[in-house]
Amino acid sequence: MNLRDLVYRLYARRVEGRLDHDQVPKHIGVIMDGNRRWAKAAGSTTAHGHRAGAEKIGEFLGWCAEADVEVVTLWLLSTDNFDRPGEELGPLLGIIERVVRSLAADGRWRVHHVGNLDILPTPMRHVLKEAEEATSHVDGITVNVAVGYGGRQEIADAVRSMLLDQADRGATLEDVAEVVDTDMIGQHLYTSDQPDPDLVIRTSGEQRLSGFMLWQTAHSEYYFCEVFWPAFRKVDFLRAMRDYAARHRRYGG
Repeated sequence: MNLRDLVYRLYARRVEGRLDHDQVPKHIGVIMDGNRRWAKAAGSTTAHGHRAGAEKIGEFLGWCAEADVEVVTLWLLSTDNFDRPGEELGPLLGIIERVVRSLAADGRWRVHHVGNLDILPTPMRHVLKEAEEATSHVDGITVNVAVGYGGRQEIADAVRSMLLDQADRGATLEDVAEVVDTDMIGQHLYTSDQPDPDLVIRTSGEQRLSGFMLWQTAHSEYYFCEVFWPAFRKVDFLRAMRDYAARHRRYGG
């Protein structure tokens, strides 16, 4: 171990020792940004960047487990990503399938898909369904894998689901208009039975949500860091936790 690694470990241990577990977010959303830029800076391929980002996920979830986080939402593939060239999208889909299989095989996580299944290739749908079924009994962190996800699409899907549900109950459009409220729509979101994210982390220096969980993040805290996702370290995670614990949440006040 070189001196730099030793100093880093000592610093991380110091930050971790001061972490108040009573102030830890129960639900963390992660926008894992910067895979391509990390690869470019390293003189490597985009696919290598995505693979490096995928390898970081297990490590990150381990840190969350140590901190007593209960739900983690990982944005793996947005609806906009389908506009990417086939030579990039194809390998990315394969990497995501391996990630989902790995999460299911780990045995510590309960995998839940959030996103629009209809736009996904059939093999991806099968992988997601199998992962959910295989981990439904797991009493661990719920890991939402956001694949084929877009915030606006989610709200549109929720409203559509709500209307169909009310129609099945025999309600007319006028009936629905009289009783619809935010709670009713919220019951039809992809994360309907889960707490909203307390904290959203975005890597790579970008300071925007890009449509991530538009409904659920109305009162979330945000943490933006400069580091690219494949280079995200435990100390970066601990700094996010420390920053969150130091804030006074006003829930829109």
